[in-house]
Amino acid sequence: MRERTINSSRGFILNIRAICALGFVCAAGTAVSADTDWIQQSNTYSQLLLDIQATYSPESASALGVEGHEAEVADLKPLNSQREEADLTKAVDKLQALRSAAVDPRIKQDLDILLTSAEDQRQTLALTRQLMVPYVDLPQGMFGGFQKLLHEGVAQQRQAKALLRLRRYVGREKGFEPITVLAQARIAEGLQQPALVAPWSVEVQQGIDNQQRYLDGIRDLFKQSKLQGWQGDFATLSKQIQAYGAWLKSDLLPRARKTNRLPEAVYADNLKNFGVDADPRQIMQQALTAYAQIREEMASLAAVVAAQRGFKSTTYPDVLRELKKQGIAKDQLLPTYQARLATVEDIVRQQHLATLPTRAAVIRLGSEAESAAQPAPHIDLPPLIGNTGQPAAFVIPVSNPNARSGAEYNDFSFDAVTWTLITHEARPGHELQISRMLERGVSTARAFFAFNSANVEGWALYAEAFMKPYLPLDGQLAVLQLRLMRSARAFLDPMLNLGLIEPEAAKQLLMREVGLSEPMAKQEVDRYTFNAPGQATSYFFGYQKLEATRARAEIALGSRFDVLNYHDFILNQGLLPLRLLDKVVMEEYVPSRKQ
Repeated sequence: MRERTINSSRGFILNIRAICALGFVCAAGTAVSADTDWIQQSNTYSQLLLDIQATYSPESASALGVEGHEAEVADLKPLNSQREEADLTKAVDKLQALRSAAVDPRIKQDLDILLTSAEDQRQTLALTRQLMVPYVDLPQGMFGGFQKLLHEGVAQQRQAKALLRLRRYVGREKGFEPITVLAQARIAEGLQQPALVAPWSVEVQQGIDNQQRYLDGIRDLFKQSKLQGWQGDFATLSKQIQAYGAWLKSDLLPRARKTNRLPEAVYADNLKNFGVDADPRQIMQQALTAYAQIREEMASLAAVVAAQRGFKSTTYPDVLRELKKQGIAKDQLLPTYQARLATVEDIVRQQHLATLPTRAAVIRLGSEAESAAQPAPHIDLPPLIGNTGQPAAFVIPVSNPNARSGAEYNDFSFDAVTWTLITHEARPGHELQISRMLERGVSTARAFFAFNSANVEGWALYAEAFMKPYLPLDGQLAVLQLRLMRSARAFLDPMLNLGLIEPEAAKQLLMREVGLSEPMAKQEVDRYTFNAPGQATSYFFGYQKLEATRARAEIALGSRFDVLNYHDFILNQGLLPLRLLDKVVMEEYVPSRKQ
């Protein structure tokens, strides 16, 4: 899973990045607990911020399952950032008044979450407006929105609104200008201010190169939907996107910055929004230490695997290369991963590691457009408000269209790695988090507005760690390889954004020392430099925090500590910020187990 939805301060909501590309919102009505009155009350407060999101980023609100916004389009009109910031300021005033009057400690916690979210959004809007040209990867954003709206699990009457959204995008609805014209105008305004930092040239060129892929993806979605009457507007949209791309190439690309480096204030703000409340230089030092330790552990384990398999070389890069030679054919990827899921679920039950949901986990392969937008394994989230049983889906990309080397993308198509990917993306990782929230019901504040990459990716990496002892040795080596990659992320991402290493050098390190293919290393560097600068540190940061919280609980409880009970408690909290989760564990969970 990757980053949270990009804020509209960047000009357009991109809800295709699971990631952290979407947040989690669950309908309180699905809760099994009898004590749901406080959840209902909390959700009325969350509505203050959801209404703002629906106003400026309706595609994202619709993707979350909020009905009534399916036909609406992102607000790219003049002063959109200032207007959104003003609305957030009014919401903060209301939330502060509610916080002063609140009595229930759970309501207080949720109001604190909402206030923090609103303040963070407001600060990000102001900072981005002051420092950055609002570049828009428009086709990617539209593809992501249509992908969610035209999903087979969405009701037909809602899907039909995609026709009206398309008409509004092209300006064929009264009161609407073509969205390409609005996006171009906002970028042009930014370019008129010499102090603002333009997007990186590599990002702009890659966006231009992928425009046809996203248009093809939108066309395929409409074809599969069986809706009628979209062809003419789609043809218009195609021409408008082509003109938009030509303008980007002629006017923006020559003025794009020549380095990936962001202003330090923007990078620091990114870290905060991804849940990483630490100095990037401190993260680098901790990650470098962990990186060295993981390599030592991999060296020992690789020698054992080599002896077991009869490999000539015992170094971990060579052993990984040999394991990758035992590749899985594309037509066998889904059956292999599905079988591995069943085995992992058996381990979780037999070892009493977590309570699994009753719903089945879904796995599928990524499309061409989806792989261009998100070339790494990820979760495709279902509607999480008013969900009627639609499951999350673990998506496996089979290519990286942005890579130009022609090298094989074999990082996820060999047997050993399937163990850790199932654990991270499906169960007991991301998919378990989502299903638990859907089945129990948690407040919108805890499910969405508390969302950040650190508490989501931290759990998935933590899940890999507690599953590792029960996996075969080659599976354990793959777990360590991906943990090595997460440690590398945590020092390469800051180094790149602080100007301490160049993108090509980072890419070569990932290929040489971590053992990634060129297409995988390419998407990694793209992630650190323009897709989501700062997000890659969240895995390592969140994992460390969760490991520390568990250690504190184990020390406090001694023999009373129970892994199954502890993990279920953690999952039942929704997506609490890690500092608050640690507080809840030590002040609520630990005392309750001592009784």
